[in-house]
Amino acid sequence: MLKYDPLACLPSSDELPDSDDTPVDNELQDLIPGLLKTILAMAWADRMNWFFGVDMGVYYDPNLPPIVPDGFLSLGVERFFDENLRRSYAIWEEEQVPILVLEVVSQSYRGEYTTKKDEYAKLGVLYYVVYNPTRRRKPRFEVYKLLNGDYQLQDSNPVWLPEVNLGIGIEMGTYQSITREWLYWYNEDGKRLLTPEEQAKQAQQRVEILAERLRALGVDPDSIA
Repeated sequence: MLKYDPLACLPSSDELPDSDDTPVDNELQDLIPGLLKTILAMAWADRMNWFFGVDMGVYYDPNLPPIVPDGFLSLGVERFFDENLRRSYAIWEEEQVPILVLEVVSQSYRGEYTTKKDEYAKLGVLYYVVYNPTRRRKPRFEVYKLLNGDYQLQDSNPVWLPEVNLGIGIEMGTYQSITREWLYWYNEDGKRLLTPEEQAKQAQQRVEILAERLRALGVDPDSIA
């Protein structure tokens, strides 16, 4: 007797549009999640069981348009299938709901505090992160955790995410020569993970210190093969 697999009838991620074609109205909507993804790619370079999407469609029903967060993290999925990478993220194909979604509020509200928040809760997304750089009287950075079907605000910076084994928070820094407040990942001790630029600068400083020590010993570092 043939076994019927209803999932086989659903479209694959390759057949679905990769986003909702809505252009971002602020560079930060790309740069902030892009920075988080870049830092994670270095911190988890040896891990292949995670995926961080930026402005990518997340499909939960083949008959409905996708949700397109500015950024989202999934654990327990393939980091990439092949050299063509993902076009979209279909939950029925991945078999994992994103554990974290990020929305960056810019010039116009898009339901980040209302409809989108409700959608992510219904979907079962554990952490919902909202960053609104233009806020003045309310917190710019908020992290909500899904508890008993409702999102509860986590009141700290950074916020430790035990299921991810990382924290997320805001801090002044420089990325792509832009000095401002950025979102970063943190370790369990609350120490911020360095950006690729910072790691490269740190490595260069170590090389220069070593070169100076060699010169003090009468050794020309340039002569060492």
